[in-house]
This record gives sequence, structure tokens and C-alpha cells, in this order.
Amino acid sequence: MSEFYHRPVLLDECINGLAIKPDGTYLDGTLGGGGHACAVLAHLTRGHLYGIDRDGEAIEAASRRIEESGLSDRFTAVRGNFHDAKALLTELGAARLDGALLDLGVSSHQLDEGGRGFSYHGDFPLDMRMDKSAHLTAADIVNTYSQSELARIITLYGEENWAAQIARVICDRRKAQPILTTAQLVDVIDAAIPKKLRAKDGSHPARRTFQALRIAVNDELEPLERALRDIASLLKPGGRFCVIAFHSLEDRIVKNTFKALAYPCTCPKSFPVCVCGKKPAVRLITNKPITAGETELNENPRARSALLRICEGI
Repeated sequence: MSEFYHRPVLLDECINGLAIKPDGTYLDGTLGGGGHACAVLAHLTRGHLYGIDRDGEAIEAASRRIEESGLSDRFTAVRGNFHDAKALLTELGAARLDGALLDLGVSSHQLDEGGRGFSYHGDFPLDMRMDKSAHLTAADIVNTYSQSELARIITLYGEENWAAQIARVICDRRKAQPILTTAQLVDVIDAAIPKKLRAKDGSHPARRTFQALRIAVNDELEPLERALRDIASLLKPGGRFCVIAFHSLEDRIVKNTFKALAYPCTCPKSFPVCVCGKKPAVRLITNKPITAGETELNENPRARSALLRICEGI
């Protein structure tokens, strides 16, 4: 196994946003390589951090990194999905949190390790599973889903204007031979999108389709709102919840969920007072997302699309 690493994005902004209490209880719901987790643990004296990840390699590498840092006595690793954080934490007796963090992006290791198939650079198996024990792969979707379903996924999860054309070329190509590698899929997308009509921002033409397939393989968006609500419900008064999103679909869900939790009243605006009885569960700390500064962008270009939103339990 290659060394699992993850350059933590918006690290200082997250640590400041969490307003860490030395004796507090915290959750890192997307443990990854343990970069954010180590920074949180460094601020704890009698507190505790629970780290959840569905990727067994991430759990192993982060635990090793935390052990080497001498911080493991305040840390518990949990193999699972942050979508189930409320149940997982309840089982462990951590029913209330002083803070929580989610980094919804794919880790640097997952992108760069060819065998995972997340990257459109190189020629590797078309996998994209964050949890290697899961059954569905990107190759399964590409080679078995109908043309209309492929177009729907690429449109919905990738916001790709050329989704219908890409789906058509996929179905044409797979008749001759299965599409089993990242390079094969990139070749399909290259054939489907006219060069003169591609995005002018320099982004790779396969970026949106790969994003869409990754989201579909890992079921990233459908349970997200429920997961955000569940984790927010665990916050103690004053407990902070930081969420980093990396594309508009995720950020829109985070933004709308935080807003709904902060302003739950359903009364008509004409009513002078609230009569629905719905009380805010959180207070918004950020009205607009925090983005990476120039220094971080120069050191880590992947931070360019990172969007951090923070709320606080009431």
C-alpha cells in the first residue's frame, strides 16, 4: 500500500472556525490522511476526537500518523460513513459535540493513487470507490447503465452541458469493447466534446464526467442533507460545525441546510410574530463561504475550489 497522505485544505480557517475547547469532544467525519485531525488534537488537553472514514487505508494511515505524533490517547478511529455519524457516535457514548468538521473533497492520495481511478490523468482501472469493500464501481456504471441514465447522472452530478453526447459515445464505444480504464473514458469524452466548444477556463474536459461518476459510485449527495442535520443536532450550545465543499452541488446543499437550520420559521412574512413554533437549531457564523488565500493557492492548487461554511449550535 502506498503512503496515504492528504494536504489539509483551509486548515487555519477550520481550526479558527472550530474555536476548539481543550477539554471538548470533537468529530472529524472525513478523516482522510489525518491532517485536520492532528491539528485539532494538538489543541486538546483533556478532550477527545472521533475520526470517521469509510476508506480502510485512510483509517490505518491516519491512526499511524496520530500515533507517531503522540496524540492517540485522545483519539478514536471509526470505520464507517459520516452519513451515519449520529448512530456511530451514539454507540460510542459521544452523544454531544463541541465541534465537528467535514472535508467533502477527495483526498490527494485517492486522486494520485492510480489504482483508485479517481483521476483523469494516466491509465488506470475505472474504479472510484472510496470504500474498496463496496461493490459498485465506475466501470459498472459506464458499461451497464442505459444511455438515458448515464446522461442523467452526468447532467445531475457533473452539471455537464455535453452529457447527452458523452452518454451516446459511451454506449457506442462499449458495444465494441468494455470501457475499463480511465484513459479509455477520457478518450470517449475527448471524442464527444468538440474542441472548439470546450470550456475556456483551462479545465480538463473530463473533469465534470469523472466528478459525476465518483458521486454516483459513492452516493455522496443524496444522504448529505440528512447527515448535516444529524451532526448539527449533536452540537452543544456554542459548538461549531465546519464543512468544506468542493463543487457547487455540495456547497448548495450545505448552504441551504445551514440556512434552514438557522431560519426554520415557516410563517408568512406578513405575520408580525412567529406562530409555527419552530426554533433555530444553529447560528450562522459565515454568510458567505470562506475560500483559500493566495499563499495556500500557490502551495496547493487543489484548494482553489474549496468552500468553507461554519455554523454554531444554539
